[in-house]
Amino acid sequence: MLPCFSCLALPFFLMHEVKLYGSWPSPFSHRIIWALKLKGVEYEYIEEDLSNKSESLLKYNPVYKKIPVLVHGDKPIAESLVATFSAFYRGSGEELEKAATELLESLKILEEQGLGDKRFFGGESINLVDISYGALGYGFAALEEAKGVKVLEPRTLPRLHAWLRTSSSFVVKENIPAYDKMLAYTMKKLARN
Repeated sequence: MLPCFSCLALPFFLMHEVKLYGSWPSPFSHRIIWALKLKGVEYEYIEEDLSNKSESLLKYNPVYKKIPVLVHGDKPIAESLVATFSAFYRGSGEELEKAATELLESLKILEEQGLGDKRFFGGESINLVDISYGALGYGFAALEEAKGVKVLEPRTLPRLHAWLRTSSSFVVKENIPAYDKMLAYTMKKLARN
């Protein structure tokens, strides 16, 4: 999965200092480096010794304690979305409601600063970012139904919702599992957790 920052607008990163905690052999660290360089974003790279993790890494990624971690200002970007999604997936009651609200806020940023007014994240044609997020979006619809909570709705995220419908109308539509099969799988997986 491409991290959420790879498609964000450049002004988003110019407002605060950007740091990347990574490890030289990690392809995931390199993917972030490439995205930052392609966007022309200046950043500080901090090499992590994975056998002796720094206090900063543990602070910015307390849940998984893994690299890479991209920090914008004092907030870890990709990890916050991962943690929120995880809370949505595993949560119930108040925890689920809170996670749904936080997820909605993260998706609003993605919609406003990533997608903007474009048809696709890359402009007028579908690209790797669209493919990465589109695959997640399809499974997310089944998760929303299984949890009984809607986040990605036309009234709250109109452009992102339209993008998801547009991006899944291409070749993708012929190559995704049947929705009822995906829903049954999701419900079975949730029952085990």
